[in-house]
Amino acid sequence: MAELPRATPVIRYEAVGSTNAEALAWPPGGAAPLWFAAARQTAGRGRRGRYWHSGPGNLYASLRLVGAAPSARLPELCFVASLALYDAVRAVTGIDPLRIGLKWPNDVLIDGAKLAGILIEGTVLPDGRNVTVIGFGVNCAHHPADTPYPTTDLAAAGYPTEPAGLLAALDTAMLDRLREWAEGRGFDETRAEWVRRAPGLGRPVTVRLGERETHGVFEALDISGAMVLRLPDGGRETISAGDVFPAPRIQG
Repeated sequence: MAELPRATPVIRYEAVGSTNAEALAWPPGGAAPLWFAAARQTAGRGRRGRYWHSGPGNLYASLRLVGAAPSARLPELCFVASLALYDAVRAVTGIDPLRIGLKWPNDVLIDGAKLAGILIEGTVLPDGRNVTVIGFGVNCAHHPADTPYPTTDLAAAGYPTEPAGLLAALDTAMLDRLREWAEGRGFDETRAEWVRRAPGLGRPVTVRLGERETHGVFEALDISGAMVLRLPDGGRETISAGDVFPAPRIQG
């Protein structure tokens, strides 16, 4: 990966289909990190192709990284990204750390409600280098209703925030967290930092895995960042992808 800059250039749009799509389609020359930001998106999307409401007032930005790490380490970037967004929100708002936390694998919560979506996508260039795009949709001024998980925005939480200011703080935080991660060599520290900010650890959860649901206690993160779920019968299940929701406390 190219040496990380002190500040990352930003390609800005008034409106665009998706900042992730723009970043993925960017010409292959060059390896320096680059942000793509839009005032609004007309085809924003979340994980698993879900529609992401993208009206004006919120932050829509994607960071393009070339050769960020060996391909096997790239899934760890979801923890890097959520930590960086946590850091940026705290930097611009000064919010009490008891009000903000992380939910596996990469959600930032305020007062238990989802503040943002983070979508990581990638492609491979003709010369074999991998391109990773980390997309952030952060609810600054408004948030969607009728979602499976409660949502909020910074203004509703008492911290009106301009997207440009949040992006500047997020750039600083991403560069710091990428250096800490060190192309995967520093993931143990990244993982530990994430765990310290995860109030759901040790609590009962429901995990939706496609058509199946499973229930248990979020016991730990394994060395790869997968969720270790302690099941009601005392067994354990390791989960690498799924949607997590609070569940009634399980005895035993």
